[in-house]
Amino acid sequence: MWNNSFGKLEVLKSFQLTGKVGLVTGSARGIGQAIAIGLAEAGADVLLIDQTGSSETAEQIERLGRRWVAEKRDLAGLNREKAEEVISLGVAHFGGIDILVNNAGIIRRASALEFSSEDWKEVLDINLNTVFYLSQAAAKHYTQANKVGKIINVASMLSFQGGLMVSSYATSKSGIMGLTKALANEWASLGINVNAIAPGYLKTEVTAGIRSDPKRNQAVLDRIPAGRWGKPDDVKGAVVFLASSAAEYLHGTIVPVDGGWLAR
Repeated sequence: MWNNSFGKLEVLKSFQLTGKVGLVTGSARGIGQAIAIGLAEAGADVLLIDQTGSSETAEQIERLGRRWVAEKRDLAGLNREKAEEVISLGVAHFGGIDILVNNAGIIRRASALEFSSEDWKEVLDINLNTVFYLSQAAAKHYTQANKVGKIINVASMLSFQGGLMVSSYATSKSGIMGLTKALANEWASLGINVNAIAPGYLKTEVTAGIRSDPKRNQAVLDRIPAGRWGKPDDVKGAVVFLASSAAEYLHGTIVPVDGGWLAR
């Protein structure tokens, strides 16, 4: 047992994000919304990036007494210059950022024999290219400001598996796993932690089709040791941990938040 109250206080402080600024892409709903709120609950101010706006997320952050800025941005076709513009928003509004969460993503479903080149390019563009360019821009900001920084990517169970009818999504999420490790190798010595979470089967818009099919829904539940679908809120703790000083020795780690799916 730990009887040292001072020690307990120090541990609690290591999980706090007070004074930090987080940038979350795809922050209007679902996993991105939960992540943004989780960062605010831990004390961070948050820059919300989403193509549809993030008014509901912003309202919840404001109730927590944290600052927020919501910017409507379509991340399609993002390049190095546009990525630097996104990071500069954090500088303009908050004086800089400390945490980048690359959450924005899309999915297209079709047989690999019939998958269109347009859908293939769109998914790889948003899910993988955007992550690289924003990570690159954030890392430049961290090094130029001479401070430690966190980059947290959102991988998937399909970073470990191939799935069905989602060849471009599985490819992009496998790419996120590789990119996370590659960037961690290069940037760990610069004081930049690059890690990822891999959400399991959560109740989001992406999984609505599976959940509405009784047979597929039951097949998923039968595979999850926890016995339930996850909720977006289930990922908050892992992200706050990776964003905090408590995780300063974690580099290139992919943290499954899956109710035990991979263990099965």
